[in-house]
Amino acid sequence: MYDDFYKLKGKPFQLTPDHKFFFNSKGHNRAMAYLRYGLEQGEGFIVITGGIGTGKTTLVRNLFDELSGMNVMAAQLVTTQVDPDDMLRMVCASFGLAHEGLNKATLLHNLEAIARARHTEGKLMLLVVDEAQNLPPRSVEELRMLSNFQVNNKALVQTFLLGQEEFKRTLQSPGMEQVRQRIIASYHLDPLSAEETKKYILHRLQLVGWNQNPGFGEGVFRMIFEFTGGVPRRINAMCDRLMLFGCLEELHILGKDAVLSVMRELEQEVSFNPPAGGEEEPPPLASVSPLHPNGAASGAKQATVPAPQPMAHADELVYRIQDLEKEISSLKKTQRNEQKLLRKAILLQMDLDEYEDLD
Repeated sequence: MYDDFYKLKGKPFQLTPDHKFFFNSKGHNRAMAYLRYGLEQGEGFIVITGGIGTGKTTLVRNLFDELSGMNVMAAQLVTTQVDPDDMLRMVCASFGLAHEGLNKATLLHNLEAIARARHTEGKLMLLVVDEAQNLPPRSVEELRMLSNFQVNNKALVQTFLLGQEEFKRTLQSPGMEQVRQRIIASYHLDPLSAEETKKYILHRLQLVGWNQNPGFGEGVFRMIFEFTGGVPRRINAMCDRLMLFGCLEELHILGKDAVLSVMRELEQEVSFNPPAGGEEEPPPLASVSPLHPNGAASGAKQATVPAPQPMAHADELVYRIQDLEKEISSLKKTQRNEQKLLRKAILLQMDLDEYEDLD
């Protein structure tokens, strides 16, 4: 709609991740460098974390675009809550291997066989796991087993783990030491700065043939940054609505009044969630230090508990809900196992009673 009004070749602010719109910000450039470094090393884990909407999936799409001319057999696994028993099955499915009805030993054998075959061809197997924050610790441990596939002390499978901020909690939980030792580099993707937000918007517009129509009034980019917190997905949603507003109002200059109108509209919507607050660091979610490339925790600053707020930040509520869902899933599984044992005990007792009656 507005692309016709402004004579653009396409929609510049679609929410669906598209590697063609990849913006090489300072943070995204560093994250891509770590992924490329991982490919050069060909072993261990590369971990990329970041808040919701900061561009992790676009990062993966851009990586896969780069891999098209390389000797890499790559597969992407987007996780929900995968139980350890299903993890290897999903990995096999991602690489196009048989997995239905096979036991764990067979799944591992098949994965190692294909990894060795690709190694003979001079190819590396790469597994990219997106939304890794949903994985229980034992499922992450199953992924670690893939790093044991080696030929002449050279790993056959490289794994990239991308997830939201709480994935760091999983990695730093007790029992994850062996996984942590295999992390060769990690990076946390922050939102864009105010200057990068402006460049990001113009970058996407220029890719669809923008010719200064619409123009942007003074202070507009700063307002967009403050409203979105520099989160790319929020910027896309805001700018998409702003362009639509300009089209409906037949505006060729988008000024502060237009931005304020769109802000008011968005604030009334169910999906609205105010950003954590500009360039300032959001309050810590737990007393866990962020991971650094050398695998060590960052030093002196101890996480502090933020002052009580009238309403918890929505992202934090999501994290709490996900943690509760994992606990509920674990309790349900334990309950099912106990019920099976109870049924077996009852059937056994009935058999014994019947046998005693015959005597």
